[in-house]
Amino acid sequence: MLSVARRSAIPGRDLRLDFFRGLALWLVFLDHIPSNLVSWITIRNYGLSDASEIFIFISGYTASLVYGRAMQQHGFVIAAARILRRCWQIYVAHLFLFVFYIAEITNAASRFHEPLFAEETHVLAFLQHPDATIVQALLLKFKPVNLDVLPIYILFLLAFPAVLWLLRRNLALPLAASAVLYALTWMFQWNLPAYPAGEWFFNPFAWQLLFVFGAWCAAGGAEYLQALMRSRITAVLAVSYLLFGFLLAGSWHWHWMVRIEPDWLIRLVVAHPIDKTNLHALRLLHFLALALLVLRVFPRHWPVLTSPALRPAILCGRHSLETFCLGTFLAFAGHFAIVEIAHGIGAQIVISSLGIALMVGLAGLIDWYQATEASAQHAPPGVAPANPRRERPARSVAMVLFHRIRKTAGASSRSRTMNIRLGIPNYSAALSRFAGRPFSSRDRR
Repeated sequence: MLSVARRSAIPGRDLRLDFFRGLALWLVFLDHIPSNLVSWITIRNYGLSDASEIFIFISGYTASLVYGRAMQQHGFVIAAARILRRCWQIYVAHLFLFVFYIAEITNAASRFHEPLFAEETHVLAFLQHPDATIVQALLLKFKPVNLDVLPIYILFLLAFPAVLWLLRRNLALPLAASAVLYALTWMFQWNLPAYPAGEWFFNPFAWQLLFVFGAWCAAGGAEYLQALMRSRITAVLAVSYLLFGFLLAGSWHWHWMVRIEPDWLIRLVVAHPIDKTNLHALRLLHFLALALLVLRVFPRHWPVLTSPALRPAILCGRHSLETFCLGTFLAFAGHFAIVEIAHGIGAQIVISSLGIALMVGLAGLIDWYQATEASAQHAPPGVAPANPRRERPARSVAMVLFHRIRKTAGASSRSRTMNIRLGIPNYSAALSRFAGRPFSSRDRR
């Protein structure tokens, strides 16, 4: 078993995490626009998994990196407090996104007399019973279409302090418990109820396995997989399974592929659909095979990761919460524009490109602001103020006050001589001293 210090050591920021998370956010944005021909470039059309698996796995991996280091340096209480604070931030972001998303959909449906917008996004329940729906939204039970990812992430973070605590003491125990929960979910069909009917689209009891597996890899479990990842046999099996996934997924889009599929495979898929809600095992294996090949092709210190061409995706992955919220809002805006304004492939390309450009612009703006704030906080104490002229009036006002008091007192050479003879203190000299330095408690006494 690896030591805690060795498991928690972080040699540097892995830009692959930011890049692939940002790329996943772009793919999610394209997939969330219905009837968008540009979405044919996403991986969901050519395999059994999609960008959701990438996002959840990387979220668990980065959470283990960040908060595992905090738990090592500051203890369980501080790390748990930071995790819960992040959980609260995501919850507030989800509620803000919910409000803006509902306003966007209802405004489009009422202004253009298209109730289909409200129906296809499952917002009709809000229009019929807004009071009850608001309460259910606060409880994360009412989720319009495309607003399913953040609620499960909130639940994962709520349980993550205990998971992280166990990972630092026994790597195998949390992963084994997660696998058992995943198996029991499939056996007993566990899920959380949704409002007004149905269940959660992303079953948290099933998808937690991918999140915990990502956290397990970051906590040191990836070192046990190094031999497996370097094996050529494993690479051949991964490529073979990806080809199998392409054949199976292609049959959903191109009928000619159905003719070359064996009958037993067709019967198997019909009897056991490859379910996304419960994270079907074939989807999970497809993601693992894809991740294995990606890690072999793109090493950690790949020089291209620092090139300007990949920086937009890295920025979006670095600020994933804000980018995801904006992408979800823009996805419906793009769907509305395709339906009501333009229908051609050219318009779809422009809308998709503009949406990604806005996501990159927001991420770049946030990154610039955070860098500015960090440089201001770490500025040396001897640095001159931004506007040094503001500190000059303090001395001039004191001098003006000094001259006015001197004039009011009628200071003249004869009165000063008289004051000296009578032993009266020289207030003019005292004021002149105060005019050149700030007032202190010693001066008050």
